[in-house]
Amino acid sequence: MVSAVSPRAHVIQVAAALAASMGIGRFVFTPILPLMHTQAGLSSSLGAALATANYVGYLVGALAGILIPGGVRSATVMRISLVVLVATLALMPTTHDGSAWFVLRLVAGIASALIFMIAVSTMLSRLRVDAQHLAGWAFGGVGAGIALSGVLVFILRSAGSWRSAWWAAAALAVVCAVAAWALAPEPSPTATPSGPAAHGRPRTGRWFTAVFVSYFLEGIGYIIAGTFLVAAIDQTAGGWVGSGAWIVVGLAALPSCAVWAWLGRRWSRPILLLVALLIQAVGIALPAVVAGVGPALISAFLFGATFLGVGSMTLGIGAHLQFPRAVALLTTGYSVGQILGPLVVAPFLHDGYHQALLVGAAIVLAAALAAAALRFRFPLHVGVMHAPPHSNIQHVETQPDRSVEWARCPVVPPAQQLRGEGVHPERRSSAGVFHPRSTLK
Repeated sequence: MVSAVSPRAHVIQVAAALAASMGIGRFVFTPILPLMHTQAGLSSSLGAALATANYVGYLVGALAGILIPGGVRSATVMRISLVVLVATLALMPTTHDGSAWFVLRLVAGIASALIFMIAVSTMLSRLRVDAQHLAGWAFGGVGAGIALSGVLVFILRSAGSWRSAWWAAAALAVVCAVAAWALAPEPSPTATPSGPAAHGRPRTGRWFTAVFVSYFLEGIGYIIAGTFLVAAIDQTAGGWVGSGAWIVVGLAALPSCAVWAWLGRRWSRPILLLVALLIQAVGIALPAVVAGVGPALISAFLFGATFLGVGSMTLGIGAHLQFPRAVALLTTGYSVGQILGPLVVAPFLHDGYHQALLVGAAIVLAAALAAAALRFRFPLHVGVMHAPPHSNIQHVETQPDRSVEWARCPVVPPAQQLRGEGVHPERRSSAGVFHPRSTLK
């Protein structure tokens, strides 16, 4: 049965679910980390271990979505996951035991992954053609959750403690969970044949290898900044700047998917992916080489404006290449990279976080170099795209029959545009790659 909820209301529900699962459940640890260092005696190595625990949990949840695809279409699973996520946030300040913290962050990661997958899958199946442009704003819920939780921690830096910060995050997650509670996935449709593109798939392995390596390295490099950026800024700028920078990250991330999708209608995704990775590398390195409030806030803006867009463009390229199980493979590589990120920089944390940021920036730069390989004889003529189903930075391929919704999602240019349908002949290229108007005669 089709939901009577309007598209805009549905997007708000999805955004609330993503704010709870990712913006708060996953990323609130970043602004709270400095408070736990100073007030709870948390060591840098244990902080890295807790970050890794959350990323391992996310990978477990993502793999569960692959192995048990019915789970990502269950409202009951999503609601249980929301309750579990809130509980893990509320229980963090009740103990000083590192092992207990590790388990709580591990479970939070699993719950975050399940909520994310269910929410996005539901959105892509419910939004119709005339409302697909709203999907990019639904992913902005991640940025909204980052910004709102950052504001709470910013206030509690002087008026509260690390315990009150976790409880405030749990309360904010409750509000988001209530807003998302009515989100109900549709029953899984009957499987359909994959179409003519399933036969005689083009040989795109070498380009897929390049994008896989790039996305794996991005997983390592981006999560280093996503975990330690606030702590690194606190070491030099101090005061309000660290928490303020995290709010900027959220505000920049909020519209980023919609903006990169708009740019993707005019320039090819390989070019935009390379540009986004270079911008992100600069943003991550900036506070490590230039002290002060200005560089810290610019760094936060550049990081927030790119990390969601890089994911959406990468998965879009994987879909275009029609490599089997592209989204599942890319997501798994990205998740493994996130697990490795804190471990890679753990030896550099004894003297602070600046060296860690430089290592992260270097790894993202390596990801950009791998992405640059896509520019060499990139296969523009791959045939009609039968794309994987989901469309954001960490998602798994669990519903192959949802290829149309994936193709129409604004974080990936619409299917009819990829094929050149419904586009003025002067604006069409045979490869579905759009060029600035000035280059077309």
